[in-house]
Amino acid sequence: AHHQSGHNSGVIHSGIYYTPGSLKAQLCVQGAALCYRYCDQKGIPYRQCGKLIVAVEQDEIPRLKALYERGLQNNVPGLKLIGAKEIQEKEPFCRGLMALDSPYTGIVDYKQVAQSYARDFQEAGGTILTGFEVTDMEMAKESPAQSEDGKAAFFSLRLLQ
Repeated sequence: AHHQSGHNSGVIHSGIYYTPGSLKAQLCVQGAALCYRYCDQKGIPYRQCGKLIVAVEQDEIPRLKALYERGLQNNVPGLKLIGAKEIQEKEPFCRGLMALDSPYTGIVDYKQVAQSYARDFQEAGGTILTGFEVTDMEMAKESPAQSEDGKAAFFSLRLLQ
């Protein structure tokens, strides 16, 4: 987590944007709930600060309403459409005709989350290796009794030190 994972935006997405019924939509909504729960269990601070998606021109309102419907179909919690007055109440320097209020969106320091995952992995008996270059990767075979396709959910790596 000292590289990409520790430098991402840290947004906990609510699942508004994905095609209803898609695996991405399902995993995003479920993943947000699991992320908040994990952070609560581990004492990792986060802010469920929400997000406004604002229509500033009349022709943007139908797209905003379609996004709202998509979010509802994806079971995103707490979504609502708000007017200009409510926009200013939430964000005094923001102006718009209508907005989609997504209170379930949040932010977290993902480096802390990844470091907590690493501790969990090590406590479960895993070993974390750093300072190695991966030169090859292949799926490890498992017995058919353990997985349908005979492949495990882990990889065999060849490393150079």
